[in-house]
Amino acid sequence: MNWMDLLRMSSGNLKRRKLRTFLTVLGVIIGTTSIVVMISLGLGMQKEIYKEIEQSGGLNTITVSGVSAGDSMIYYGDGDSEESTKRLTDSVVDELAKLPHVTLAYPQYDMSVILLKGPYEGWAQLTALTPEGMLAQNIELTPGARLPEPGSKLELLYGNGVITQFTEKGSQLGYYETGEIADIDLSKDSLFLILDQEGYYESQEQSGTAIGTDTEGTGENDSTPVKPVQKYSVLSCGVTAGDYETYTSQYYNVYCDLDTLKQVLKKEFSGRAIPGQPTTKSGKPYKDFTYSSIQVKVDDIEEVEAVSSVIRSMGYNTSTNVEYMDSMKSQLAIIQAVLGGIGAISLLVAAIGIANTMMMSIYERTKEIGVIKVLGCSLKNIKQMFLMEAAFIGFIGGAAGCILSYGLSAIINFVTGHGEAMGFTGNISYIPIWLVFAAMGFAVFVGMAAGYFPALRAMKLSPLAAIRNE
Repeated sequence: MNWMDLLRMSSGNLKRRKLRTFLTVLGVIIGTTSIVVMISLGLGMQKEIYKEIEQSGGLNTITVSGVSAGDSMIYYGDGDSEESTKRLTDSVVDELAKLPHVTLAYPQYDMSVILLKGPYEGWAQLTALTPEGMLAQNIELTPGARLPEPGSKLELLYGNGVITQFTEKGSQLGYYETGEIADIDLSKDSLFLILDQEGYYESQEQSGTAIGTDTEGTGENDSTPVKPVQKYSVLSCGVTAGDYETYTSQYYNVYCDLDTLKQVLKKEFSGRAIPGQPTTKSGKPYKDFTYSSIQVKVDDIEEVEAVSSVIRSMGYNTSTNVEYMDSMKSQLAIIQAVLGGIGAISLLVAAIGIANTMMMSIYERTKEIGVIKVLGCSLKNIKQMFLMEAAFIGFIGGAAGCILSYGLSAIINFVTGHGEAMGFTGNISYIPIWLVFAAMGFAVFVGMAAGYFPALRAMKLSPLAAIRNE
């Protein structure tokens, strides 16, 4: 008996009991769909994490931190190590840039600022970078937007979520209280920037009191007027990609040119320490400007840990996306195992259904099996025929399950707003082509495994007893 004969007989036997075959296949469809959809959720999360890492510099970037600089309250480095006492200055940037395997080293300075526009005020995280550093950040821009350029006047690139940080000056109500964003077009409007937050809030507190009120009848004022803070008119370079309902790695950030910001800060805080900059024991500012961190790009991912070790030996703290990636991989592996296990239970139930179907088929075709044996059909052919039937059930159910999985995946992504409901910017469910082939192969394997013992039973039937069977 050749393979075509086996194929014809197997398909014919399945057609004979259409309803039972359909119900068995339906079980495989449900099982396959469960596995594919569950695993696709884990793959969707993994894909978004990879995308976020790529936007923050990729796997070959090392973040170097030293003594605190800036008032952003961001700590870079290994959480188990003590904070470095070394400052990150221009000389350190040059030193790190000369290390083996380092292709680029650029400074970054972070500080909190206040933005004003008409009746609105908002808090923002200002990130100052060099032009090279800005390009290395892989910032996605909206049409018409550009990166800030060096010059005598500050230019700002706004994150797509900065608009949500604006509140009304009087009521202090904003997007998170009212659900409505401020009437500001960050892609075009010119705003006022305040770098001296402490001075601004002091002036606000004093303006809220009755300045000049004589509480004791002395004819003198109790308060000393606070010098108004400097307001800088800044131009807009545009907004990063995405709307205010789509979270990205640049969501709350505002970007500007580093050298331009340094000039403005040194001018405004001339003769006194810039807020957030480290000072000497006597409280005087250092001559050199101290950065919040230095981003170091390595030419090969394999050399990241080695370069990081060298930098740590120099007395600085380091952190890498590789460390973050390894941590997330272990967590994602657990999530995918749990999700895949839930789907596998459905396929296990389907396997029991296949075994039951094949066993019932043997009882119904006992006489047929006996006749085939008497005619000289080998035991191997009988085994292959039943395994082929089970494989058919697995293949049909697997293929239909994968098609159904694509439909359910599309529905999940639509309902969750392409993952925005769960904090993702892309699709929460992602089905790569390899998952489809793997699912179909697994379904066929499960079908054949479930049909193996019924096939052995068919082989062991006595020809004479089978022929006598009614």
